[in-house]
Amino acid sequence: MKRNALRVADRGWGTYRTVTAAVRAAGEGTVIHVQPGVYRESLVLDRDVTVVAEKGPGTVRIVAAHGPAASVSGGAPVLRELTLEGGTDREGPAVLVGGGAPVLDHCAVSGGRVEVTRDAAELRSCTIEDTEGPGVHITGTAAAVLEDCVIRSTAGHGMTLSDAARVEMRRTTVERVAGCGIVLTGESRGTFDDCTIRHVGDAALLVQTPARPLLRGCRLHDTKAQGVRIADAPRAAAAASESAAEGDAAAAGREDLRIRLEKCEIFRTGREGVLAGGAAELRIHDCHIRETGGAGVIVMGTGRVELDQTRVVDVPGTGLAAVEGADLQVHRGTVARTGANGVHATDRCTVRLTECEISTTAYTALHFAGSARVELRSCTVRDSAQHAVRVEGAADFTAEDTRVERARMTGVDIKDADAVLRRCVISETETGIRLDSRHRPLLEGCEVLRPSKTGIEIAAGTGAVVLGGRVDGSGSAGVFLDERSEPWIEELTIADAKGSGLVIWTGAKPRVRSVTIAGAAKNGVYVGDGAEGLLEDCAVSATGYPAVHVGAKASPVLRRCLVHDTDEDLSQADDAAARFEQCRSSNVKSATMPTADKGEVAAAVGAVGAARGAAGGQAAEVSVQERVGEDRLPELLAELERLVGLEGVKREVASMAKLMQMVKRRQEAGLQPPPLSRHLIFAGNPGTGKTTVARLYGRLLAALGLLASGHLVEADRSALVGEYVGHTGPKTTAVFRQALGGVLFIDEAYALAPAGQSNDFGQEAVSTLVKLMEDHRDDVVVIAAGYPEDMERFIDSNPGLASRFTRTLRFDDYASTDLVRIVEHQASQHEYRLGEETAAALLTHFDSIERTERFGNGRTARQAFQQMTERHAMRVADLAEVGDEDLTVLLPADVPTVVA
Repeated sequence: MKRNALRVADRGWGTYRTVTAAVRAAGEGTVIHVQPGVYRESLVLDRDVTVVAEKGPGTVRIVAAHGPAASVSGGAPVLRELTLEGGTDREGPAVLVGGGAPVLDHCAVSGGRVEVTRDAAELRSCTIEDTEGPGVHITGTAAAVLEDCVIRSTAGHGMTLSDAARVEMRRTTVERVAGCGIVLTGESRGTFDDCTIRHVGDAALLVQTPARPLLRGCRLHDTKAQGVRIADAPRAAAAASESAAEGDAAAAGREDLRIRLEKCEIFRTGREGVLAGGAAELRIHDCHIRETGGAGVIVMGTGRVELDQTRVVDVPGTGLAAVEGADLQVHRGTVARTGANGVHATDRCTVRLTECEISTTAYTALHFAGSARVELRSCTVRDSAQHAVRVEGAADFTAEDTRVERARMTGVDIKDADAVLRRCVISETETGIRLDSRHRPLLEGCEVLRPSKTGIEIAAGTGAVVLGGRVDGSGSAGVFLDERSEPWIEELTIADAKGSGLVIWTGAKPRVRSVTIAGAAKNGVYVGDGAEGLLEDCAVSATGYPAVHVGAKASPVLRRCLVHDTDEDLSQADDAAARFEQCRSSNVKSATMPTADKGEVAAAVGAVGAARGAAGGQAAEVSVQERVGEDRLPELLAELERLVGLEGVKREVASMAKLMQMVKRRQEAGLQPPPLSRHLIFAGNPGTGKTTVARLYGRLLAALGLLASGHLVEADRSALVGEYVGHTGPKTTAVFRQALGGVLFIDEAYALAPAGQSNDFGQEAVSTLVKLMEDHRDDVVVIAAGYPEDMERFIDSNPGLASRFTRTLRFDDYASTDLVRIVEHQASQHEYRLGEETAAALLTHFDSIERTERFGNGRTARQAFQQMTERHAMRVADLAEVGDEDLTVLLPADVPTVVA
């Protein structure tokens, strides 16, 4: 007969003396009421029964006689208001769920863990404490739900999940545990809502990828290690779960593949707030990380961490750090009151900060080094005790629409790295921007306001580009160009400098165009001893000292410049060699600067004075200097002619040189120049001398005065094309900037337009190049090189290319006789010579080589010479006596044999 209620008492009132007996007698749905007492037995539950303490929590203790106090193998039993205690084996489970779906309601578990190995379990308002290992362990494919529970006073971790276990945990506290609060390993998953993990002996949360928890509204604090620590699983376990993870990726979408923290607090940790290593994928949204024992967040390995609307404040170390190959992305984040850097990145990591605020840092606010790639968009950096931004090493830095305020040292300090700053504002720093790099950093539309020292400092040997922008209220020089620097500065305004507006130091050679300088307390333009440079279409006014000062032996060129509304326009040393072309002074009390008319007189006086001593000698030097470049043309054309082979190419280049010489003379005579494109296509196979000719072409144009320096910058697809959306444009621009004043040589340019790939990033590089070629058509020459048939496809890939590349030079393969001449030239350079019969043997050797795709032309000749010297060395080493001729003469025996 089915009974709905049974009673248990250890004496007197109850029908049964043990709970086990009542369970055995109970049918499905039976409620077993247990009177207060201590029941030393081990329950085994396999059906839908309810076991409840008659007088409420704490009145019924079930103490394990052997094994767990309660084991569930089936059904959906309910245990309510019971105390379940493990036996003598405190390292074993007090409650074991090997099947079924039990519910523990208002129960207390001690002396052993709750272990779920199969199916599912639910714990409501339970307390698990005083265990040797973890308080709760879920493994296999089991699942569990914990609501309003407390896990505390464990000798191990608070909760562990392994394999493919799942847990949902709500309003639960883990506290005073010796290990970590919660540990997830394997493929386990967990959702934790409004939970608290505190006073733990290790990290609050430890995750071994690919496990993936989601924490919402949780508080993690008072830990001896990190708030959250993420690491890769041991390799064997990771390999076992790799295929499952790939399946998840295909089915779930990226958001489900990340570890996530939402609206959580992490504070008073013994070490870092978050430490993400290995291949961690972590998203932190609307969280607050504070009062950590170390850094706020560290990302390392190949981990990828995204912070959104998250605050990292009051940390004794660095706020955010990325090292190794990590990827850190921060959107609308706050980093404040740090004991070290606000953000630090090094090695090969990638960092992107968008709409972030970094403030009140004890060290440099943003410090980037190694080969880090960093982007800042619409950020604010303020109140740094050192630099606001420091970028060094091989790092690549881009900042757009970013504000820097109140740094005790430099606002933006670039050392050796490459940098692009667009529309940035730097105010109330010591030095506004300092650039010291072999690259060509770019400042576009930036403002430097009220620095206590220099506004923009371009260090020795640096060739930066400054386009537009403003320097206002600097405490010393507005812009300082150190020795040997070669910057390009256009359309910049320099106002109210307490020193000189623009300082060009010894040996500097800037190109300055359309710059306005007003209100300088000293000179508007100060050209130091021995400095050079070109200033075009500039305006200088309201200066405390003479508007322009030219130091000893300085030889700048000022063209179409205006000095107005000041007391004195020019002061210069007796042996200064400045040249003034079409310059004007207006409303100047003491005007001595040569105007267009006065310049002709000054040139004549200088020529006459050449016979009268040192001062005249300087003037004579200046007039000769104009012809120095063109005087080199015969020498350069002779060098071109000495190149082996390439007869058609040499004719074309010599013809273009003469044409451009005529163009320059027409311009000097005030005549309109004919239409001319200097950009070229070099079509030919590898090793045919394309790079050599490109280098000579640049030097020819520089000699004609059509390029500032004529240097060659070599690039290919890898140098121009980025790895992600938005990376290609800045990368292409950076390479193009390096070529300003010279030649940009793009080898295998057809690789920018792969056949049949219309959405390739190379198309963005081509579009960027087309625009830059138009914007800087007088400042750079672009040569695109590659196989003839592929270059036709490259030209057809963008409508703008055909109009910019109107001339193609074809580089034919070298004939065998040409290759012999190359070897002869190599031999003479290295103090060898070919014997009488060696040239003939070498010719036979080259004739026997099949002209396949692997044929290297000039490279083949150089390789042949190297092999000949090696064979020569082996031969001579066996001689008993060695004379001078033996050491220098290459014989037919030294010619390499062709391998079939």
